[in-house]
Amino acid sequence: MAAKKNFPLRLDPKLYEVLERWAADEFRSVNSHIEYLLRDAAARAGRLSSGRPSAAPSGPESDHDGMRPSGDGDRNN
Repeated sequence: MAAKKNFPLRLDPKLYEVLERWAADEFRSVNSHIEYLLRDAAARAGRLSSGRPSAAPSGPESDHDGMRPSGDGDRNN
């Protein structure tokens, strides 16, 4: 297993409470849920290669194939 980067993260207490409840609902630790959310966001943005260094997350949130619109929309027009 590859080593993980450790760094301090400061969050608004209300946001942390939301993440804590959400992580509990998904049977994850807050840390692993934050990593899951960031990995999912990076994949949706096309910034994460398809090969994942760790196991793919399970659950309905991981099914996002075809959800990303093609192109950049009207951003460049």
